[in-house]
Amino acid sequence: MKCAVLFSGGKDSCYSGYLAKKQGYELACLITIYSENQDSYMFHTPSIDKTKKQAEVMNIPLITDTTKGEKEIELEDLERAIKKAKDKYKIDTLVTGALYSEYQTSRIQKICDKLNLKCFNPLWHKNEIEYLNELIENKFKIIITGVAAFPLDKSWLGREINKEFIEDVTELEKKYKIHPAGEGGEFETFVLDCPLFEKPLEIKDKKISGERNSWRMEIEV
Repeated sequence: MKCAVLFSGGKDSCYSGYLAKKQGYELACLITIYSENQDSYMFHTPSIDKTKKQAEVMNIPLITDTTKGEKEIELEDLERAIKKAKDKYKIDTLVTGALYSEYQTSRIQKICDKLNLKCFNPLWHKNEIEYLNELIENKFKIIITGVAAFPLDKSWLGREINKEFIEDVTELEKKYKIHPAGEGGEFETFVLDCPLFEKPLEIKDKKISGERNSWRMEIEV
């Protein structure tokens, strides 16, 4: 079984690749789409170009493509990249990090059906708190690189997902209905280390921008 992983560099895509490998899949390649639209319906954007560094320490080929990030039209760009992965690496499965987004999964499934590929979503409807604890237990080092929901602010950028983080987002879920795993776009993440990496990545520099409850941290690793 050979798979490609839709890869943003965040916790969901990294952990899905990890779970796929544990289930016997060969991680043939990663697929990253660079979107010009920061509010893309499909694609993660903070520090997305740093997936190249992650692919290097994973020793896995990376396929990249670009999109203007226009709703629905961006799916054509995604299909082009997935087809390239199928043709070049002979994959039979596409792995995604989808948790609850029916919008994303239905559209990716349609592309997979068209290309005769299996779609594997190992995190689908996983309990959010259990999932965050699993990340810690499996030695994933993850930081927050973007926030976009009240009451999250600039102070959350750079925070690591640890026990204290889980306690805080659990409280935010109770008070403000914030999704603890950020599935509603409340926050974005970047993985600095995990069992798939041959060595950890270190932050060399960072640039923060935003206002109110919408902030981004672009990092150099």
